[in-house]
Amino acid sequence: MTKERTYLSTNPWINFDFSLQSSPPAFWMAVGECQSKCEHLAGIPLAPEVNKYLHQVYLAKGVAATTAIEGNTLSEEQVLQHIQGKLSVPPSQEYLTQEVDNIVEGCNLILGEIHKGVPPPLSGPRIRQLNEIVLKNLTFNDADVVPGQIRKHTVGVGTYRGAPAEDCEYLTDHLCEWLNGEVFRPKPGMEIPYAIIRAVIAHLYIAWIHPFADGNGRTARLIEVQILLSSGVPSPAAHLLSNHYNKTRTEYYRQLEVARKDVTSFLFYAISGFRDGLREEIEVIRNQQWEISWINHVHKLFDQLHGGPHDRRKHLILDLSGKQEPVPYSKLREISPRVAVDYKDRSSRTLIRDIKELLKMGVIEFDSKSKGWRARKETILAFLPIRASYP
Repeated sequence: MTKERTYLSTNPWINFDFSLQSSPPAFWMAVGECQSKCEHLAGIPLAPEVNKYLHQVYLAKGVAATTAIEGNTLSEEQVLQHIQGKLSVPPSQEYLTQEVDNIVEGCNLILGEIHKGVPPPLSGPRIRQLNEIVLKNLTFNDADVVPGQIRKHTVGVGTYRGAPAEDCEYLTDHLCEWLNGEVFRPKPGMEIPYAIIRAVIAHLYIAWIHPFADGNGRTARLIEVQILLSSGVPSPAAHLLSNHYNKTRTEYYRQLEVARKDVTSFLFYAISGFRDGLREEIEVIRNQQWEISWINHVHKLFDQLHGGPHDRRKHLILDLSGKQEPVPYSKLREISPRVAVDYKDRSSRTLIRDIKELLKMGVIEFDSKSKGWRARKETILAFLPIRASYP
């Protein structure tokens, strides 16, 4: 029966067979780094407001990337504003926010199931459900587009033609059986590496099969998110593949073509981007922890110092710490509402005296280049472990 299927002659690269035996050491090093960084991300406690902010930021990045590849023109900042309920668009652009809402709904569905302790299944009906969500409340020029239903006609992207319509349901179901089978069943402790490889392979095969009349790319990226989240990848990291594909769109399409002859090339491309995205996330979180450690350090310095002058100086250094650029002396009183209140009825001599005290404590310095005052937050880095630096 299988030998008679049309796709075997039209799309022979859809063969449900690949091997990583010949993958270079750099590939396995990238996979190992991804696992390590995912475990690191999952184990870092963050303040609730920081955790919420990071979740929204990386959700916005992933959603913006997922829709941008398909032509959505909303920026990451606009998508974040929309998620936060702060974006207003004219009626002619409401379809753009609807596309965003659909991807957010899909992500929330997956997260909600995982929170309930019921990992979502990977099956043909599930993939059709995700496509239905992707295309919800959108209008189409093609009357053959039916959200959530396998197509009954030929489709493609550019010169590429998806699998024959009569084979699409079979191929989608067989893909799920393959991904759920022994080949991708992880050994204990290897859940995340297997999940990353499985997610990328799922994306690749959905792109090849193209089972739907529209929304195949967005559906593939939601499948990736589902596989990653279900396997223990922390939520901010689950959207990194979409972000990578969007940032390197030209290379993404080139790698899709190369993959017909060499699947490992696409895998290495995708996993390298996932690793680079994890490095950026770790850096963002490291900076957040650096900020928290600095604030705790300042509070510790003032632990035994109470009263008007000490509280005033603590407010000054804490609020100066939140500034990205050095602040001129003439603007120091305006850095925050509470500092403005502290110095409202104080002379310039009081401010100068407070600056001198903070200088003695080593928490403030004058930047001669910008001619402004800055917090010496880098002093907290002295408490990091000693290590050699490389050129």
